[in-house]
Amino acid sequence: MSEPTSTPRLTALHKTHEEAGATLVDFAGWLMPLRYGSETAEHTAVREAAGLFDLSHMGEIRLTGPQADQALDNALAGHLSKLKVGRARYTMLTTEDGGVLDDLIVYRLGEEEFLVVANAVNVPVVASALAERAVGFDVEVVDESADYSLIALQGPKAVEILAPLTDANLDEIRYFAGYSHEVAGVPVLLARTGYTGEDGFEIFIKPSDKAPEIWAALMASGAEHGLVPAGLSARDTLRLEAGMPLYGQELTAELTPFDAGLGRVVKFEKGDFVGRAALEEASRTARARRLVGFVARGRRPLRKGQDVLRDGTVVGTITSGAPSPTLGRPIAMAYVDGDLDTTTGTFTVDVRGRGEEVDVVELPFYQRKS
Repeated sequence: MSEPTSTPRLTALHKTHEEAGATLVDFAGWLMPLRYGSETAEHTAVREAAGLFDLSHMGEIRLTGPQADQALDNALAGHLSKLKVGRARYTMLTTEDGGVLDDLIVYRLGEEEFLVVANAVNVPVVASALAERAVGFDVEVVDESADYSLIALQGPKAVEILAPLTDANLDEIRYFAGYSHEVAGVPVLLARTGYTGEDGFEIFIKPSDKAPEIWAALMASGAEHGLVPAGLSARDTLRLEAGMPLYGQELTAELTPFDAGLGRVVKFEKGDFVGRAALEEASRTARARRLVGFVARGRRPLRKGQDVLRDGTVVGTITSGAPSPTLGRPIAMAYVDGDLDTTTGTFTVDVRGRGEEVDVVELPFYQRKS
């Protein structure tokens, strides 16, 4: 007999999504909005105006104590003890062998307080690893994921929409920063990072049940600016256009940060940390594979798992692919042989037995104007 499937968890915004007519799907154990109508329209709204995302499935793990920064230096690839209060950093949790267990954003909330934000599918792994690697340090590690809601406002109109609702001077919140403020009268952690390639803000709400009133206030403020609710489908095509990796596709426990072209997040100067020896070796040796971008010449979609060929020989595999609403053509990221010369030869992708010609391009596919 098969094991019974567990019921997906609901975010505090579940009723809001239902009332908006969202298509809901089980994602990483949560019932999340896939789309509200047209995913292309949602994608375009984020590029041209703004979109509102429920990201409450993400994990939040708090570290507090005199040695919280040292514990994170030991646990993660980044140099977190150098992070200033109010700033955030993109980093990775790696295995002893250098493989990526998750990519994370870490916020320094105070001299002795950090908030680690993990991908939904990896929250138990990240929380367990941080607690295990904190042994011997004067620090407390607490998984607070169940206490938070997380809303993301993304797009060129984000500042205009949020400004009337917050006490924050948004011009003073720099990229990769996070501070305590109010939104719609509710105390929140207001951050500016993003996963779409656009400007925008993340609103961490604790207690989580205040999320619906903040969502409603943002939608009301954004009505005249073209704000729409956006689901997971739009978020995926937006991040793909921006060349941002997704855990489980571009990042896995079998790949190091150097494979993904993200060796810059590994900070050897801080001293010893979990995975250091393996990552030092990975930094010195030629990469067995490297991540590249492809744009299709035709219209047939490029999808994860399809083979990449040069002059008829398989040289790689697509990790993420989708039609690009902004470019008007299918795009993909793929790992190819590390020593492959991508400036010569004819590249194709095997789409159901038929070779679709593609052009090699530099990542990202899309970059917003400053």
